[in-house]
Amino acid sequence: MHIAGKIIDLLSVREPEASICPSEVARALTDGEMAWRAMMPAVRETAAALARSGRIVITQGDQRIDPNDAYRGPVRLRRGPVFR
Repeated sequence: MHIAGKIIDLLSVREPEASICPSEVARALTDGEMAWRAMMPAVRETAAALARSGRIVITQGDQRIDPNDAYRGPVRLRRGPVFR
């Protein structure tokens, strides 16, 4: 399964208002500590693309992150207005 599919899959099995950590996606797609860490930039890039399309929303604390802006620190991924 590719990254976008895994993000959608993980959010699909959660309550609609629940969120996931990008590291959950990377860990689900790799095996081992170093492998998931190396995948994090690709997960963040894919999450940004999904957020631009409205399928997900990226949040940091209570703030929605603009997927076109650079951001640092921990974020969460949530269902967006056009999730399905």
